[in-house]
Formats: sequence, structure tokens, C-alpha cells
Amino acid sequence: MLIRIYRCQAIASTPDDGRTFPLGAHTAGSPRLALRWLQLRARHIGDQLDPPAARPVLAWLHDDQAHEHALAALASGTPYTHTVYDDAIRYLLTARPIPRPYP
Repeated sequence: MLIRIYRCQAIASTPDDGRTFPLGAHTAGSPRLALRWLQLRARHIGDQLDPPAARPVLAWLHDDQAHEHALAALASGTPYTHTVYDDAIRYLLTARPIPRPYP
């Protein structure tokens, strides 16, 4: 029997030159805990952006339908990514299931 853990990451990247900057990583034990971590990181990112650039982050944080989609994808074993764009920086919030043998 396999159980899943969920590897979550927040990454900033500059598409013009291909540089990436890790903004945090976490391992969660369920799709819901993975989504909570993504939401927490999104809130931190949104807090650091100018108000116009933060609007997409805030919209996603209040989008229950998007959250249900993320939970369904993760529960089915599909990775989930949400991307936020701010001028020359792209923020990626990702969670991917990792199968582990049941001990």
C-alpha cells in the first residue's frame, strides 16, 4: 500500500534571465495541509507586493473554486501549480504528491 506526502515549494523566477530564487519549501501530510501552506506563502508574497500587483494573489486566496480544484488534483495524485506574475518576476506556488511505501 502506498501513502502520499506532498512536497510544496514557493519559487520566484526572472523569466528574462532564467534565474530562480527559492522562497520556501515544506512537506505536508495531506492535500489540505499542502494547500494551507501554499496559501500562507501566497499571503506572504502578496504582503510584499504593491497593491495592484497583489490583486491576483488576493483573488486566488479568496477563490474557493480554485482551492477545491487544487485539493482534487492533489488527492488524485496530480501536481498543482499556481503562478503569479509581477512585472519582471514570476512566483510559482507548487505542490506535488510523492508516493511513499506504507511502513
